[in-house]
Amino acid sequence: MNYLRTGILLAVLTALFMAVGFLIGGQSGMTIAFLLALAMNLFSYWNADKMVLRMHGAQEVDAASAPEYYDIVRQLADNADLPMPRVFIMRNPQPNAFAAGRNPAHAAVAATTGLLESLSREEVAGVLAHELAHVKNHDTLTMTITATIAGAIGMLAQFGFYFGDRGNGNSSLGFLGSLGMLILAPMAAGLVQMAISRTREYQADALGAEICQRPLWLASALEKIAGAVKRIPNASAERAPASAHLFIINPLSGQRMDSLFSTHPATENRVARLRALAREWGQGEDGAPGGGASSSGPWG
Repeated sequence: MNYLRTGILLAVLTALFMAVGFLIGGQSGMTIAFLLALAMNLFSYWNADKMVLRMHGAQEVDAASAPEYYDIVRQLADNADLPMPRVFIMRNPQPNAFAAGRNPAHAAVAATTGLLESLSREEVAGVLAHELAHVKNHDTLTMTITATIAGAIGMLAQFGFYFGDRGNGNSSLGFLGSLGMLILAPMAAGLVQMAISRTREYQADALGAEICQRPLWLASALEKIAGAVKRIPNASAERAPASAHLFIINPLSGQRMDSLFSTHPATENRVARLRALAREWGQGEDGAPGGGASSSGPWG
């Protein structure tokens, strides 16, 4: 996703942030919200990835503390001709992963313990290749800043409901108006997140398949993750639903109405495209050319 699209998205989110400020405090509230938005956009550009990683309790690892996981990321980064990203683990039983960072030189990938423990090495590689595809496509800046500002819009709406002065003459909100804002402002932020084209995920799937050279590794991983998220809650994502679009599969799927605002295409459609890509490449169900064993590719 290019920087022009990033700028447009930030402008929309900033306008929404200002609108909530106006509803809370009138003209002065909008002015304060505008100044806060400018500061937040600047802060988010440099720090959104750190905030999201902290939000999900991600801990950085290296070749000594997580050798196999780190080695997979290193091999895939080499395949993608990307700088080595920082590598994180989230202590979370739900299998899932995301990437963050303002550009490939400052990128991070994070996987849950559930992903690393329940998927095969090949499936983990497929997932991480997808996340590195987001890095290579420059999606991560938009994704992380969107999570930060959309979350802030929800918090501002809550502040306005609980602490706003509805009788100050500047704001036209009464109790019902404040309640409506509390409900509708986060929903509007979710709609903005939906405006990030779902083709982004399809593009990352296709490029991820090229990076790991095995489309069926990612297809198998997507099926397993999609099944698991319906059974295994993701506590940190439930506390911060604005970050749900970062993950390879919506971590809120089947849990609450946030799934209506998912930026992810249907998993079965993604899997179908990956299987079609594998057939186009002449790969069998085990991911090897012609269906037989292969010692070539990124894993030797």
